[in-house]
Amino acid sequence: MAARLEALAPAGGILISGKVHDEVEGKLNCGFEDRGSRSVKNIARPVRPYLVQREEPAAARSIRGAALQQEIEYCRAPDGVRLGWAKVGTGPPIVKAANWLNHLEYDWESPVWRAFLERLARGNTLIRYDARGNGLSDWDVPDVSFNAWVSDLKALVDDAGLDRFALLGVSQGCAVSIAFAERYPERVSHLILYGGFALGARKRSPESRAKRDAMATLMRFGWGADEPVFRQMFTSQFMPDATKEQADVWNELQRRTTSPECAVRYFETVGDLDVRDLLPRVQARTLVMHVRGDLIAPLESGREVAAGIRDARFVAMEGRSHLVQESEPAFERIFEEIRLFLSR
Repeated sequence: MAARLEALAPAGGILISGKVHDEVEGKLNCGFEDRGSRSVKNIARPVRPYLVQREEPAAARSIRGAALQQEIEYCRAPDGVRLGWAKVGTGPPIVKAANWLNHLEYDWESPVWRAFLERLARGNTLIRYDARGNGLSDWDVPDVSFNAWVSDLKALVDDAGLDRFALLGVSQGCAVSIAFAERYPERVSHLILYGGFALGARKRSPESRAKRDAMATLMRFGWGADEPVFRQMFTSQFMPDATKEQADVWNELQRRTTSPECAVRYFETVGDLDVRDLLPRVQARTLVMHVRGDLIAPLESGREVAAGIRDARFVAMEGRSHLVQESEPAFERIFEEIRLFLSR
């Protein structure tokens, strides 16, 4: 059990079991954060770990306070699933829909995600969350459907007290954002979509379906392995030009973010989604961005989304990364487009 909890712990963090927590609570000079239900390899029943919150020296707190610090909170989905969400920055709210895959803490400290998230929080209150089945949200969940994802987004913004906000979708988070904007038009002031698609890969062609099914089979057998060979297959498509450090970070992020079983279920739901019929009914002002060489979602997928939404602005940029890094030319272009779009 100790080794499994160590694998789930954030960098530098300590996780303890629920049994240990019950024995030491109130007896030590530290706090504990409930991390929700987790499925652990080779353990039949889900476990509920707790993160030890150790007291920091005053000097360390002072240094850390100079940088952006996110606040993590929790809410409940309509079916009772606990969802972790975070906010950071000050200014008009921008909500980022969950995508493949997220972990509020790992993403925030990760060199792969940190620059992207900090730029979103510049002049805005950035609010994001972990989808059910991964990150700080409950892992052991019965429903990993597209409708559940949309309901989870609704639960988050309700808990955050947001009436109207800009909504950002990345990758399959675009489809969730499209469905939310169509369902609740009064709540979305601006819709920003990057690297998205309206039709899942399993529905695009027989060849695409066969490839997707083969990848799902590999995931079932190799996702939770210590050796990152199987996860590297995904990493090389998300970031084909990644440095070794970036690839290593993304490989480890995927392993720690969800269980092999949930990763497969998540992957299958993404592959089967279809929001094409919703596109003409989206009322929000919409910006659609896509890099030309995206290996996960072809450029034509972005064009289809933009063409289906009335008066949507489409911006094609040079690049190959589904998750654009700070070193790539498209990175600055993305945030300049977002800045101009939100100012109108």
